[in-house]
Amino acid sequence: MGLRVTGAIARLFSFRSGPAALAGAAIAFAAPAAQAACEMDRVELRGDWGTARFRVEIADTPETRARGLMFVEDMARNAGMLFVFPDERVRTFWMRNTLISLDIIYFDATGTWVSAAENAVPLDETTLPSDGPAQYVLEINGGLVERFGMGPGTEIRHPAIAQDAAAWSCDPE
Repeated sequence: MGLRVTGAIARLFSFRSGPAALAGAAIAFAAPAAQAACEMDRVELRGDWGTARFRVEIADTPETRARGLMFVEDMARNAGMLFVFPDERVRTFWMRNTLISLDIIYFDATGTWVSAAENAVPLDETTLPSDGPAQYVLEINGGLVERFGMGPGTEIRHPAIAQDAAAWSCDPE
């Protein structure tokens, strides 16, 4: 059973073969306790640096994970892709056919920061492994990890994360 998000999310990305359709909104900051619980097309991040929210497309099948953000020419600032894997292990990404710089953030099975590959270079085939076992990977525009000051201790919230194990669950706080 996939967590595929379609429709409006597809318009956040511009593909070489399609028209440019961008949502020009800035990053949405979430009020820690006032935000509604999880939404399928959004991830929320929190840490000692603050909070942020991104609209995401879900990559939860071998095909969608293999394609990732390849061939995307531009991405809205508040957009990203959440990769959902069936298990937790060291993950390795690369930038083959990826046309935009990305920050690749690795999270463990609880949704807690493992490591990040910042400002990954477009089209570079150098492997970018996580520093430890990861089950979820968030790709956002390059430079945002540094801009927000994200790092160890950052947690991600999304309904794809097993709620009974989540460091930050979707349940009302």
